[in-house]
Amino acid sequence: MFLPFFEQLRKDGVPVSLREFLSFLEAMKAGLVTYDAEAFYYLARATLVKDERFIDRFDRAFSKSFEGLEAISSEDVLNALDLPEDWLRREAEKFLSAEELEEIERLGGFDALMETLKKRLEEQKGRHQGGNKWIGTGGTSPFGAYGSNPEGIRIGQDTSRHRRAVKVWDKREFRNLADDVEIGTRNIKMAMKRLRKWARDGAHEELDLDGTVRSSAQHGYLDVKTRSERRNAVKVVMFFDIGGSMDDHVRVVEELFSAARSEFKHLETYYFHNCLYEGVWRDNKRRWTEQTATRDVLNTFGRDYKAVFVGDASMSPYEVAMPGGANEHWNAEAGEVWLRRACATWPDHMWINPVPEAHWGYTPSIRMIGEIFENRMVPLTLNGLERGMKILGK
Repeated sequence: MFLPFFEQLRKDGVPVSLREFLSFLEAMKAGLVTYDAEAFYYLARATLVKDERFIDRFDRAFSKSFEGLEAISSEDVLNALDLPEDWLRREAEKFLSAEELEEIERLGGFDALMETLKKRLEEQKGRHQGGNKWIGTGGTSPFGAYGSNPEGIRIGQDTSRHRRAVKVWDKREFRNLADDVEIGTRNIKMAMKRLRKWARDGAHEELDLDGTVRSSAQHGYLDVKTRSERRNAVKVVMFFDIGGSMDDHVRVVEELFSAARSEFKHLETYYFHNCLYEGVWRDNKRRWTEQTATRDVLNTFGRDYKAVFVGDASMSPYEVAMPGGANEHWNAEAGEVWLRRACATWPDHMWINPVPEAHWGYTPSIRMIGEIFENRMVPLTLNGLERGMKILGK
């Protein structure tokens, strides 16, 4: 049944081999994905696309081959299959088209959204599923889980789906980035080497061969000379956005994290979520109990440090511009205020964004943060990192 898909891939210029297609069929036969259109897409892309240059072509072929896949109604599926209970619950979700999502009436902005949530909590007495008002599951209400609304508050949902929530009223667990990931290419390390600033300090423990030869020739006997070890003197503080939409980029960010660990001897790292606020943390397991005040970080590391922020900068504009706009807590000061403080504290600063640069213009928050950083935002590509190292090296 997937032969037309295979033919469409070839027709659209995706160099997929018969071996790769057979691997895809074996994965489907093994049941790696079941009744999940999004998981099916990523499985197909992972097995059939071996070069990121062809992802756009793959997307076009996939769209042509499986157009309307998500339009299959839950009633049709239930009449044909005996499905597991956990999936049946998800089938209760109501998926709307892009046009329908645009037609849904917005509540009138962040303040109105929060005020309405407060009223709903006071009025609602029990569990609710479907509909467009109460806090529950499914439906088009701006409050709850597994529904569709262009601007709402997520409550009681394990993972993000449409990534449209203004605020998430759940406790989510993030994991630390691994610093022992094998780098797929040495290009990231090579790009970072451009930032090196060598200096000699510490004890005289390294043999100075040239000095030894010169002194021995002058004195007529072996005169061993030593010198301080040559070290990378560049000091860097890095802030990593973690969780949410950054889950899509965790692999390449871990590669960047590993490269930074190996290249910079004076490196301090912290995590934040979406935007910089009054607190950051070093360990995601303790992000609610062992936060470090951002003001303390600003006061600890001087102007000789170079600051690097890593994140997709993709969030609700409220999170950047408004007090109380943070996704998971109430922030007394807007994220923009803290970002500007960081830029003022560390004149050598930049933002590395894993989102392709061509897509930045479609996300308001990326444009906002780009302006705050005075266009010191670069993509997480080889060319982008080289540009970034030149920015920091000035």
